[in-house]
Amino acid sequence: MKIALSLIFAAGFGILGLSQIQGPRLSPQGKVEQKVGLTDLKVEYYRPSKSGRVVFGDVVPLNETWRTGANENTKFTTSDAIVFGTDTLKAGTYALYTKPTEKTWEIYFYSDYSNWGLPETWDDSKVVLKLSAAVTMSSDVVETFTIGVDNITTSTANLIFSWDKTRVSVPFSVPTKAKMQASIDKTLAGPTANDYYAAADYYFNAKLDMKQALAWIDKYIAMKGSDTPFYVYRKKALIQAELKDYKGAIETAKISSASAEKAGNTDYVEMNKKSIEEWSKKK
Repeated sequence: MKIALSLIFAAGFGILGLSQIQGPRLSPQGKVEQKVGLTDLKVEYYRPSKSGRVVFGDVVPLNETWRTGANENTKFTTSDAIVFGTDTLKAGTYALYTKPTEKTWEIYFYSDYSNWGLPETWDDSKVVLKLSAAVTMSSDVVETFTIGVDNITTSTANLIFSWDKTRVSVPFSVPTKAKMQASIDKTLAGPTANDYYAAADYYFNAKLDMKQALAWIDKYIAMKGSDTPFYVYRKKALIQAELKDYKGAIETAKISSASAEKAGNTDYVEMNKKSIEEWSKKK
């Protein structure tokens, strides 16, 4: 009897010991962290695989709300309000649900993001934003369900869902211009030379007011004087060229080249040489 009890306890403790061994999940957790412009985005989800199965219409029923992954509900977090078409999603964390059909997906941002899969009771009042996006079919098979952020610019991107041959892309925009302008306005209330350069550089790259960009970079040069580096003169020349002041751009590019040559930077010397040749034809 004692021997039998000992065997039972030994077997029990053996099972408990084995229960602490963590094996790989069939649907491993995935995380996407992406900065678009000045906005931070994060998607946390679980990634099931096709594994030889028919995905949409079988593993994932059509015309039914889906957790958009596996296990816990998929979570979507944005640090700023973002815009899908004409609809705005406020900053925050949301559950991300979808309803796939053959031609479109309905996409739901749901305020309660603490569910295991779908909510026990769906509450329409918790749907913060509902979108519709077209389905496109690809010749390439995506084995494991993937959510990504792609086609990124300084103020726009696409939220993309891919699995099997199905692909859904949802364009959105972020408030980069408004945030950058607010930062510029705040900083230029008591700016340094570097602040003026950063503002001019942003306006140039974003193709905004070039006259304002030139005014700011001139303030940098006035504050720095002889310490103005060659790359700042290069930027000024490019701004002048955008304003079609090719004569001024050539003169500034020559100053940049002389400074770059003195600093041993042949790349800028060569860039300025090519620009001067181009602008000389436009004077």
